Amino acid sequence: MASLISFRNADIIAGDNVVVHDLNMDVAAGDLVYILGKVGSGKTSIIRTVTAENKLGKGEGEACGFKLNGIRQRDIPRLRRKLGVVFQDFRLLMDRSVWQNLDFILKATGWKNRNAADARIDEVLEAVGMTMKAHKMPHQLSGGEQQRIAIARALLNQPEVILADEPTGNLDEETTEEILQLLNKLNKENGTTLIMVTHDKSIVERYPGRVFVCQDESCSEQ
Repeated sequence: MASLISFRNADIIAGDNVVVHDLNMDVAAGDLVYILGKVGSGKTSIIRTVTAENKLGKGEGEACGFKLNGIRQRDIPRLRRKLGVVFQDFRLLMDRSVWQNLDFILKATGWKNRNAADARIDEVLEAVGMTMKAHKMPHQLSGGEQQRIAIARALLNQPEVILADEPTGNLDEETTEEILQLLNKLNKENGTTLIMVTHDKSIVERYPGRVFVCQDESCSEQ
């Protein structure tokens, strides 16, 4: 099966420094992949390389059909439409309602048909169990609810891959479990490829998947 994400002998860079040397990774459609490691071990830098936020060092990299080596500026938005990113700190627009947050992304990614956009917002809110919260402002939501909206946002353009960077880092234990169940459902039932960055090994025990461990400037499958 062809890989959606692949790296071959790739150096992952943060700023001017190589944080992971000679990364080899293949992620196929439907995979659940964890990237584990301590703070500063290069986990998030791998995600930023996949989204072309960080340039690739030596070696080769590809994401959703786009070569990451020297990717053209005009191709980066096209790549990112194939990726859904979920952050630890939610990154919602605090001056807009839930609905307006989602609509903003659709407009920014080129949706012109109003009826189609409205229907898509309804679909993703239903998928994360937040249909009744569409009119709320982010500050009126709990942390777990905000993260559900962030996941809905990541789903809007039907991404080939969801990249979740410490998605439960700011949540309590009960809410963490709810978010993990939701992400696992998207992976298992919808077949959405999921790459999750975490430092919490217990997540892997509860929801098994492939595991890459970053340490000592390297990252390899365990």
